[in-house]
Amino acid sequence: MTKDLTRLLRPKTIAVIGGGAWCQQVFLQSERMGYAGQIWPVHPKASDIAGHKAFACLEDLPAAPDAVFIGINRHATIEAVRALAAMGAGGAVCFASGFSEAVAEDDTGGDLQAQLIDAAGDMPILGPNCYGFINALDGALLWPDQHGAVPVDKGVAILTQSSNISINLTMQKRALPIAYMVACGNMAQTSQAQIAAALIDDPRVTAVGLHIEGFKDIREWETFAAKAYDKGVPLIALKVGASEQAQAATVSHTASLAGSDAGAQALLERLGIPRLTALPDFLETLKLLHCYGPLPGGNIASISCSGGEASLIADMAVGSGLTFPRLSEDKKTRLRDALGPMVALNNPLDYHTYIWRDEDAMARAWSGMTGDDIDLTFSILDYPTTDPTDWAVASRAALKVRADTGARFAVAATLPELLPEDVAQELMTGGVVPLMGLREALAATRAAGQIAPPARDPICLPGTAETTRTLTEAASKQALMECGLRVPQNRTVRGRAEAQAAAQDMAEPFAVKGVGLAHKSEHAAVRLGVTAADVADVAAEIGTEDILIEEMITGAVAELLVGVVRDPAHGFVLTLGAGGVLTEVLRDTASLLVPSTPDDIRTALGKLKIAPLLAGYRGQPAADMDAIIAAVQAVQTYVLQNADTLGEVEINPLLCTPDTAVAVDALIRKA
Repeated sequence: MTKDLTRLLRPKTIAVIGGGAWCQQVFLQSERMGYAGQIWPVHPKASDIAGHKAFACLEDLPAAPDAVFIGINRHATIEAVRALAAMGAGGAVCFASGFSEAVAEDDTGGDLQAQLIDAAGDMPILGPNCYGFINALDGALLWPDQHGAVPVDKGVAILTQSSNISINLTMQKRALPIAYMVACGNMAQTSQAQIAAALIDDPRVTAVGLHIEGFKDIREWETFAAKAYDKGVPLIALKVGASEQAQAATVSHTASLAGSDAGAQALLERLGIPRLTALPDFLETLKLLHCYGPLPGGNIASISCSGGEASLIADMAVGSGLTFPRLSEDKKTRLRDALGPMVALNNPLDYHTYIWRDEDAMARAWSGMTGDDIDLTFSILDYPTTDPTDWAVASRAALKVRADTGARFAVAATLPELLPEDVAQELMTGGVVPLMGLREALAATRAAGQIAPPARDPICLPGTAETTRTLTEAASKQALMECGLRVPQNRTVRGRAEAQAAAQDMAEPFAVKGVGLAHKSEHAAVRLGVTAADVADVAAEIGTEDILIEEMITGAVAELLVGVVRDPAHGFVLTLGAGGVLTEVLRDTASLLVPSTPDDIRTALGKLKIAPLLAGYRGQPAADMDAIIAAVQAVQTYVLQNADTLGEVEINPLLCTPDTAVAVDALIRKA
């Protein structure tokens, strides 16, 4: 992250190259934001643009501008960037399209992008195909369209890879103070992580929201996440692309389960960045983080004057990871003093309407639902669209709770439209977070409690060699065994005589398998429980040239899948899940990135639906978790030793017994 973006993002002088409608908007929007710096139009023919004296060429400018909007065609953009870099400009927004994002329609786009990067040199550029940025803190913007941003003293930064989404987000009416809005374009030179890292150097930025289409450089993201955490600036992401990545070769279960989205999710978790899936949730989370920062956990309390609302929030929180702690005796005492004997005391609490319009009584009751064991308290309030005057007392009560207790307190409307923006602004000013929509409020609370320190160990980056070689099961097991994995005693044989001889050297019963088949069970090429007397006949029936004979493992309490797939965008995706022939039917998996710590592995295993089997289900013995983790670590060791050439590795199943974990099938694909 070597580019200094300070002059570009906080400019004192702005130049605009071009005179079209888009450039006209830059002038108009700058005036609307009250930009106090100098604005210099550059146009070869115009004498003035939007009331500003125009300069015929860049060389005529009074000084090298801090920030430049380049609103001319793509070929001229390259020459303008070259001239700006030579004169020492602070940076530029390249509005023109037709670069690498248009290669499918114009094969010259990639070459033009390379020329643009070369022309920029050390000068930072945003784009191309980029709308630019809005700095609402200093009233500075390079933005060629309408927007809904207003001046703020502090607020959140939002970065998107879609200019249209950027525009829409600025139009929000949720009382969210947006300090910076940046449309990153196709990021020819300056990446989203680099831009975000520069924004958090501004102490007025309270949180950062990232709309991400793809991760460009994992090392940059690792550095940025660590910097943000150290500075205490929380990050959230809305990552698109949940559809599974098409796999070039699905010779393993892992390849069909670990699509690119599994890698993206694992990367975000490793970086400590919660992921949202909808724009309203994204905005509400930023609002909550702006007010209170990350939440310590997911303990919540709710108070409302309706049993229906109490039931609604209780049901909606099921499966969210949020919990409603039981009321302590201290809370019950405070609530009873405020509400009297006619209200059943629970969390969520229906306080009826006995105290409505009594501001002090409402504040005392609501305060009774706060405390050290509660991470966020909700007061559910829906302001009528007809005449909300009678609800002013509720707003004052909420503000009084915050002032008296200092607790994290939210006013949450069941529907987004039932919390007016002016009321939300009033609540925000007094330190109460206004959350619009009950579903959105719960999603925001869950995300705000998931901010975590990023892993400090760098992700293992894969090689790029084409992986066309699939090792046999025996060769795969041998390679993994050398890294510490336990496998059954086995022999690879040909013919009846070798099969019979191998059986004499091992303990029955045996598993007899055909060699050279990707999915042996689909070819009836796996026979279990074979005795020494029947080995030769079974081997002949299977019919492959080579036959694998191995000692069977008994006493398993669970079967696991342990697989690793090379994901060029995210590293090596480590998939843990329910194993056996029903792996793809059950689809019970958790994904991590290599390398992961033993604690990470244990946590991931605990998230599986089959976790109760591993822990000992209904009186059955538990699996040896240390042995399972050691097996996963052995696989990771192999991956780290072969990262340049490895495509995938899979154990399915790993038989988990009360005292060991043994890989009874394995596959490796590599260059």
